[in-house]
This record gives sequence, C-alpha cells and structure tokens, in this order.
Amino acid sequence: MPDNQPTDNQPTSNAASSMPEAVTVPDEAVMARLSTLDRFLPLWIALAMAAGVLLGQLIPSLQTALDSVRVGDTSLPIAIGLLAMMYPVLARVKYEDIGHLTGDRRLLGLSLVLNWIIGPALMFVLAWVFLADYPAFRTGLIVIGLARCIAMVLIWNDLACGNREAGALLVAINSVFQILGYALLGTFYLTVLPGWLGLDTQDVAFSTWEITKAVLIFLGIPLVAGYVTRRIGVARRGKIWYDDVFAPRIAPIALWGLLFTIVVLFALQGAAMLEAPTTVVRIAIPMLVYFALMWFVSLALSRAAGLPYDRSATVAFTAAGNNFELAIAVSIGVWGVTSGQALTGAVGPLIEVPALVALVYVSLWLRRKWTWAKPSEAAQPVPKGT
Repeated sequence: MPDNQPTDNQPTSNAASSMPEAVTVPDEAVMARLSTLDRFLPLWIALAMAAGVLLGQLIPSLQTALDSVRVGDTSLPIAIGLLAMMYPVLARVKYEDIGHLTGDRRLLGLSLVLNWIIGPALMFVLAWVFLADYPAFRTGLIVIGLARCIAMVLIWNDLACGNREAGALLVAINSVFQILGYALLGTFYLTVLPGWLGLDTQDVAFSTWEITKAVLIFLGIPLVAGYVTRRIGVARRGKIWYDDVFAPRIAPIALWGLLFTIVVLFALQGAAMLEAPTTVVRIAIPMLVYFALMWFVSLALSRAAGLPYDRSATVAFTAAGNNFELAIAVSIGVWGVTSGQALTGAVGPLIEVPALVALVYVSLWLRRKWTWAKPSEAAQPVPKGT
C-alpha cells in the first residue's frame, strides 16, 4: 500500500526520521497520527470503485480506448498508473543499509521465514478453502500472498511504536526478494504444489515468463528508478533532505496511481460487479483471516524468540501486510485488466487498511499486557543509517 505525507504534527513514516525508535503515545492517538490521505484511505478506495462502476456504465467503449496504445499486453494508461504506484514507495527504501540487518540474525531469519514461507503457504491454504469454486479469485488471492508489503507497512510500524530502522531494512530485503523469487514462487504455488496435492489447476493459464516479465516491468523499472533517485538525491542534498522533504513530497503519487488503477479496473468490471455484488465479501473473508492469523503468529513467534516489543511489532506488521500494487500489476500483466485476478487485487487495499489499523490498537494493548524482552537482552540494535 502507498504511504503518504503526514501532517506537520505527525511523525513521518520513513525510517530515517530523527525521532526515537519507540515513541510512547496514547492508544487513542493512533488515528490522529495518520495523515488525512491515509486516515480516509478506505473511503477514497470505495469512492474510486464507485466512480469506476459509474464510468463503465457511461462509457461502454472505454476498454477499446484504453487498448489503443499498449505496452506489451497492458494498455499504456494502466501501465503508467501501475508504475506510479510503485516508484514513490521504492524511492524511499534505504538500499544502502541492507547489510546492517546481519547484526540481528533472529530478526532477519524470522522475517524471511514468515514472509517467504509461512505467508505464501497460509494464503494458498485460505485461497483453496474459501475460493476453491472461484478459480480466478483463488489465483488472485495466491498472487497477493506472494507479494510482501514494501509500502504502508512503515506507517503501521510507526503507529505501533515498532523499530523504524529494522522496518525500513526489512522493506528493502523484501523489495530485492520479490525481484529474484516472485515468478518462481508463483509457478510453485499456482501449478507445482496444486499438482502434488491433486488439485485441479486446468483453469490457471500462465507461464513463468509472463509473471517474470510483469515483475521486471512493474517492480524492476520503479525499483531501479527509485534506487537511482535515492543515490543522486542523497549525494547532492543529503539524507535528511531526501527522507524528510523529497520522499514525503512524492509519496502521494503512489496513492493517485492506485486510485486511478482502481477506477479503471472497476470501470471495466462494473457490469460483473453489479451482477454479483457478494463478490467483494467472498474475497474479503479469507483476507481478513489471513491478516489476523499472520499478524498474531508473527508477533507470538517474535516474542518467543526473545525479541523486544519494538522489533516484534516490526516483524509482525511486515509479515502481515501485502504489496497489493505489485499483485495488481502482475494480475493485469498476466491475465488482463478485466480478469478476476485483477479484481481481487483491487479489493485488497479496501480490506487491508482498516484491518491493520485495528491490529495497531491490538499491538499497543499487548505491549502493556505481555512481558517483553528488554532491548538490552535482545540482539545488538540495527545501526542507524545516518
């Protein structure tokens, strides 16, 4: 999910802020600390959905117009929207600090297992349990499970008083892992594993190269652009200016890209949505189960491993969140903008935002109720990036 610029009296969501790593705030102040854009994000998404359905009814020839100029198998306007979603997020990642994570082996190892083994496997199980008779939605849900969160997780981490440096570095690790392993994991969970289990996958038509191409275009291009932007910006103006001025300034571009993409998706799928209004509910149920299970398991395992609260919260939120921008891009690039897979990805942010805001409150409550390892008892702190 995109992260946006906070108001002047709110903490920024980037990990290079000069504020302390764990800020003690009243639980009731959580929503007040969100920027206006983030606080009402579910509303903006719902309005974008409604606008898309209305637009589809008013302009039946919209798909023909969008397909007049294409980038590969994706129309140019949609491709621009997808790239706009990803670039601001990846321009905020502190790539230069990835190596610092080796200072806390427990945090790094636990995060990698949760994000790249347990998370995708859990979403695979939920997709087949809840959507076995809806192949397109089932596939879309599995695609979401493979896309680990690299954006709005920094906001949830901040609100829950998590460790900012660890959060930013885990986001960097996930960004690199998605480039390297997303297509292979997609092939494994969509064809190989179902084949081993005797599940019917005849309705899942794709190739590993199609997923690879979508990831390289819609994650690889903005990742390279974000990396180059950060290197040049930091070299010329310094980290403080880049993280506290430039990055928050470009952050809303991600939201506008997401909303534009959702408008187009629902404009092209409006008729199907009106015919089956319970579709959103069917998609939402396994997502809610996933967020709750993944977050609680991650927090409990982190606590059991002896991590202090701030790092446990960081591991939990980075494991529970998903990169819906990438899931939408892959679904559109592989199955098309009118596919059920793309629709599943578009519904995702509407469910994720209120679910993870609720988990922020739960996290702050458990910080007081549970006994946590003291920071001095945990692994050495992750070095500061400045």
